[in-house]
Amino acid sequence: MTGSYDGAKVLVTGGTGSFGHTVARKLLESDVAEIRIFSRDEAKQDLMRHEVRDSRLRFYVGDVRDFDSVDRATRDIDFIFHAAALKQVPSCEFFPMEAVRTNVHGSENVVRAADRNGVKSVVCLSTDKAVYPVNAMGLSKAMMEKVAQSYGLNNPHAGTTVSCVRYGNVMYSRGSVIPLFINQLKTGNNITVTNPDMTRFMMSLAHSVDLVEFAFHNAHQGDLFVRKARATSIATLAQAVLNLFRSRARIEVIGTRHAEKLSEALATREELSRAHDMGDYFRVAADSRDLNYSLYFEEGNVEQHSFEDYDSHTVERMDVEAVEQLLLTLPEVRRELALAGIDTAAESGA
Repeated sequence: MTGSYDGAKVLVTGGTGSFGHTVARKLLESDVAEIRIFSRDEAKQDLMRHEVRDSRLRFYVGDVRDFDSVDRATRDIDFIFHAAALKQVPSCEFFPMEAVRTNVHGSENVVRAADRNGVKSVVCLSTDKAVYPVNAMGLSKAMMEKVAQSYGLNNPHAGTTVSCVRYGNVMYSRGSVIPLFINQLKTGNNITVTNPDMTRFMMSLAHSVDLVEFAFHNAHQGDLFVRKARATSIATLAQAVLNLFRSRARIEVIGTRHAEKLSEALATREELSRAHDMGDYFRVAADSRDLNYSLYFEEGNVEQHSFEDYDSHTVERMDVEAVEQLLLTLPEVRRELALAGIDTAAESGA
């Protein structure tokens, strides 16, 4: 993290998750004054407290569904990383209103509390599943984005800047497929995949933190930021894991799960038609049209048809060797390889 956080107070909602751990450790490398970890699981907070052991880390028990607890944690805060969410697709399918309460209403509570307490900037973390959503998790995240963007539309001169970032699969985050594959190998089982032809964007936790920091430094009201990323097929990812662990296990196809998509998109053609290419990132400005209906029904965008979705099926796709090298950048994978007695220096060609 840069020195822009020196002396600042930062709130991380859902801060005991994979993203929260990573961003907290990076923030602590600066002269940040205080980091507030806001979540509802006091056991995970206690574990994080003992792992990190830094007096600048403060823990607030609460739930984004409860405005009062969010408001209390937001007082005197400069920046908010809003990562609290229900993210498991099957769980949200069975309990969609729970996803709405956390991902939609909870996000509204964070934005309202930020506005009320004079927070400088809020970045809300979204997902590629919010693009053309087919499941409850993606739908609720798409609504979260609309909640964040509507704040800017209704408060164009507000002192609090609210923006969103959107990214694909974060490798080795809680619930991701890579630790599942590794655990299957460690227990002597074959690797199971739902559909080997599925493609997904791949991003490290470090890159997800970089994306959020980029949004803090560059966001205008209602902006959406997407980090450009390479994709791979699930079959290629599974084979890369097998190769790194020198395993003779097989890849078993178990069939597509309910509400899974063959590919994921990080940005729609409609969004790209008004996006700014910022090198490693796309900045999608909020649609600033008001309720003058002629702008919706009588005027259009003649350039929109020339864009394609930024989709994991159409972007550059990594082969097995490229995925192996990407996996070796993950400390968790290197640790598991070391436990298996495999020399990561040799695997990386060093």
